[in-house]
Amino acid sequence: MDRNQKRELVRQLAQTFAETQVVIITRNHGLTVAQASDLRNRMRGVGARFKVTKNRLARIALDGTPFQDIAPLLTGPVALATASDPVAAAKVAVEFAKTHEKFEIVGGAMPGTLLDAGGVKALAELPSLEELRGKLVGLLQAPAAKLAQLMTAPAAKLARVFAAFGDRQAD
Repeated sequence: MDRNQKRELVRQLAQTFAETQVVIITRNHGLTVAQASDLRNRMRGVGARFKVTKNRLARIALDGTPFQDIAPLLTGPVALATASDPVAAAKVAVEFAKTHEKFEIVGGAMPGTLLDAGGVKALAELPSLEELRGKLVGLLQAPAAKLAQLMTAPAAKLARVFAAFGDRQAD
């Protein structure tokens, strides 16, 4: 890799760090190509990116970003998972680590917050952004549905009274 390619890689990494909400550092020592591809596909499915990078270039790209505190964690063969939805990337990483013993979560960070491996696992237990949006829509729709039920209830009761009166007249 020549200097221009390294500069371009650092620029791309810095842009990624500027746009992301979470960085998860993993060690994937001993994963097969198929397993690594599977992990990349899972990450891509939730809108996250998973990339093996050179530690020195990643440290240069981290300088001046909200994630610069993770630089000491970049030792040995590591890969970075980044995403705009912090919970989704953490869920995929933790789920993958449960089924692949050679995959290890080292730590991570959210802007201004350094996470250890336990912090990433705790983050994975939170509801994802999509789940929160669904709950919020449900909460917003509930009062309208209840109001509609209350508005139609008197008419339904009146209809049942007329029906009962009509049944009594028929007898």
